Amino acid sequence: MSMYNRLISKEASIGVIGLGYVGLPLALAFGRKFKVIGFDISEPRILMMRDQRDPSEELDAEAFKDSDITFTSDAQLLKTAHFFVVAVPTPVDEHRTPNLNPVLAASRTVGQALKKGDYVIFESTVYPGCTEEDCLPILLEESNLKLGVDFKLGYSPERINPGDKERTVTKILKIVSGSDSESLDEIARIYDEIIEPGTYKAESIKVAEAAKVIENTQRDLNISFVNELAIIFDRMGINTRQVLAAAGTKWNFLKYQPGLVGGHCIGVDPYYLVHKAKELGYDPQVILSGRRVNDGIPEFIAKKLAQLLLKNGKNPQHCKVAVLGVTFKENVADIRNSKVADLIKELMQYAIHVHIHDPYASPNEVSKEYKYSLTAKLDDDYDAVIIAVNHTVYKEYDAAFFKSIMKEKPILFDIKGMYQFDDPEITYWSL
Repeated sequence: MSMYNRLISKEASIGVIGLGYVGLPLALAFGRKFKVIGFDISEPRILMMRDQRDPSEELDAEAFKDSDITFTSDAQLLKTAHFFVVAVPTPVDEHRTPNLNPVLAASRTVGQALKKGDYVIFESTVYPGCTEEDCLPILLEESNLKLGVDFKLGYSPERINPGDKERTVTKILKIVSGSDSESLDEIARIYDEIIEPGTYKAESIKVAEAAKVIENTQRDLNISFVNELAIIFDRMGINTRQVLAAAGTKWNFLKYQPGLVGGHCIGVDPYYLVHKAKELGYDPQVILSGRRVNDGIPEFIAKKLAQLLLKNGKNPQHCKVAVLGVTFKENVADIRNSKVADLIKELMQYAIHVHIHDPYASPNEVSKEYKYSLTAKLDDDYDAVIIAVNHTVYKEYDAAFFKSIMKEKPILFDIKGMYQFDDPEITYWSL
């Protein structure tokens, strides 16, 4: 009997390893068609999910309904699964080198549960070759099985957009790949059960890995271009967003906007490709250039604010600034690799007193990750306000509100260009 038939009849089950932004919605979607074991090493997270609560605050209780899923932190239960999906994070370390520890640990866990006839699918973002060169040897060692003879291997890159309530996991075309033609067809058939637009069959696992890593690298490079334009046009006294709007009237102009580039995808994935390229003796020029520009934006913004404070006759060391938004993007709770944290660090280099406000972020997580404290209530004596993340709740603010929380000669930094008002009493600046 094929793996698809075993799963659809619930004679076999799917094991999803890693229940974060990627794994949990995927596991719940699979659970509406198949029997699923959702595994995560964090027992507190497991207890939340058993209570129909998403630790990432992306899904509501309704998303947990009608899903045949068992949540567990006991790896022994994975031995009853037959189709393994690895969806653990793949971050970079402080030296911007890929940290494969989570995916390698997950490979060991799966390898110890692997049986004849099983499938292993990786969804974690990696560099081309990682699945077969780094993860597969661990599976072989732990299981004492042979690829192609005893089990099948595949790679299907995650496509999750945190905060997006329209393009959810089941509504985005899915790339799939397999270690042979049989596994490719089976993997595609299984994912087709939950992915409404269907699947795209990549020619090999390496092609699928490469496709994923360049998706975000391409966005990183395009944003770095408009960020560099913002730096140039600021010196010229030209509004960058007005320039982009004018240029955008041409049919083939790509409409990217300047901004802080963080998160666990765009700000991370390029380093995986760079790492592999350097291993092969090639030193990437364009990719690293784009990374340098985007990583330098927090410093650029902090320096600009210090200059405007001085221009207004204020010593930055005696100034208090409110930073609104600390998550990596709008309307999400995720603070991983937030470039706002880097911006705050740069502001503190000028001895500016910084207050941080964000209704989405967890004060405990911000304190643990960045050693910063969140303020629940804004004061009324700020010298400047920086809107760093365009959360929907901030869109309600108007010029009168900003003047009410700032002192004389107020400065408003609107990083994402969210506000359109033109108030002569406010020094307004946008990236």
